[in-house]
Amino acid sequence: MSTGELLRRAIRRHRGRMTVGILLTALHQATEAAVPVTIGIFVDQAVASGELMPLVWCVVMLFALFAVLSNAWKLGARQIVRAIEFETHELRLEIAQRVLDPRGQRTGLRSGELLSIATSDAEKAALVMRALSLGCAAGTALLVSSVSLLLVDVPLGIGVLIGVPLVVLGIQGLSPLLTRRTSTQQEAVAQTTALATDLVGGLRTLRGIGAQHNAAARYRRSSQDTLRATLRAVSTAGLQDGVSIALSGLLLAAVAGVAGWFALNGRISIGELITVVGLAQFIAEPVGTLGYASQVLAGSRASAGRLASVLSSPPLVESGTTTVVDPAQPLLQLDGVSYKTLADVDLTLRPGESVGVLCYDPRDADALLTVVAGRALEYSGAVRVGGTAIDELDIDVLRNTVLLERHETDLFEGTLRTNLLVESPSLERVMTAAGAADLIEELDRPLADRGQALSGGQRQRLGLARALLAEPPLLVLHDPSTAVDAVTEELLAEGLAEVRSGLTTLVLTSSPALLGKMDRVVVLADGAVVTEGAHAELAETDATYQEAVLR
Repeated sequence: MSTGELLRRAIRRHRGRMTVGILLTALHQATEAAVPVTIGIFVDQAVASGELMPLVWCVVMLFALFAVLSNAWKLGARQIVRAIEFETHELRLEIAQRVLDPRGQRTGLRSGELLSIATSDAEKAALVMRALSLGCAAGTALLVSSVSLLLVDVPLGIGVLIGVPLVVLGIQGLSPLLTRRTSTQQEAVAQTTALATDLVGGLRTLRGIGAQHNAAARYRRSSQDTLRATLRAVSTAGLQDGVSIALSGLLLAAVAGVAGWFALNGRISIGELITVVGLAQFIAEPVGTLGYASQVLAGSRASAGRLASVLSSPPLVESGTTTVVDPAQPLLQLDGVSYKTLADVDLTLRPGESVGVLCYDPRDADALLTVVAGRALEYSGAVRVGGTAIDELDIDVLRNTVLLERHETDLFEGTLRTNLLVESPSLERVMTAAGAADLIEELDRPLADRGQALSGGQRQRLGLARALLAEPPLLVLHDPSTAVDAVTEELLAEGLAEVRSGLTTLVLTSSPALLGKMDRVVVLADGAVVTEGAHAELAETDATYQEAVLR
């Protein structure tokens, strides 16, 4: 999807509201342009004649004119604003859907950048409808004004018809520069937002290693770059405003001067002079509106380009077409898999089996999790789920079969109960099994974004309880007990073995409590399987295993 396609689609999706809104705002501008014409007629027909009835009719005409003017603007602007708000909402839903797509996305953007696109850019892209409505309304005002001036005096009308396009072209000359600088500004804002999100998420770690000052300096530099980009964009917009006002003022002065000369020579009447001067002064408003509309359009195009880059980005992995998993086959089978640090790994999980994996190198664990989740882009060997190659499985079937719960738990604003996603009669049992019995009485406790009021251990145990409640055929856990004490870890290990009894579980951990509850333990060193067996056996015979696990 290109930038232009996204903007045109936005207008098409709300063409009903846009049509009504544009017609009404155009009517507002037409009636506003008719005000000086009406006043001119009022002077010539009522004031000059001194008769009562023409005066009454002129007053009635002005009253009706202003009634139409005010109501047309109110109703038309309401339709345009509704269209903008609905389109903003639609764009945000599309971005959220694209980001949450289980196939992933290849944009390469960080969470903070995607957040900026889903909020600021979605709102600005939808403003294309405001730019369109303003442009149409201003064009209508210029058309009515030009026709009125032609009816008063042809040379004056032609002068306006020539002068106005020249003014508009002069204003439009700055639009490409404004678009580029606005796009640069939006990118800088997104990068700074992403950096702030990363720093807030890793603040405890940064304090732990004493790197908070370096992080603050990095954010300060990014913020200053964003400020400079914003000032450049605002300066260009200010220059465009200045050019618009200056050219409009020159045009007004020229038209008013010529009209005054014509009135002195008796070529036009006093009422027509008032009409010409009033229209010339009024024309400055739609010309300025066109300049403002071009600014809005420039910002909208810049934001639409960023939105289009996300919406049109290819998925990280392709979805297969197979929708059936054979329950008689191993739920997970790796045959000679090599990926990143993994080298020719063989691993099979039979139905109902619980397997622990100890990785001496954390990079091996990350690579294995990526392969099991079906997110490895280029790897050798074969990965099967239920006897079917993982890349041939429908993505929804894969996600319903294999649930991966990392130790970094994502929680959302709401309550503990809403973060568990499901209601189950076994809720209390599962919460206890996850070591979260202390949270059972607080299920309706309000949570801030990311569960900031909870400790790291509470967040981790809540995430584990949520995974257990889902009851997936294959549950993959990555260090589910790193943020809990030894007593809670032992309770968690016992609860996990009880709840997952008869179900297939893969746990990547170095916890002796968890490994002791597994049917067998597979050990990876230098990306390859070096040994496997029961935890008790390995703890007695393998010195390296003892050093890594026993503490």
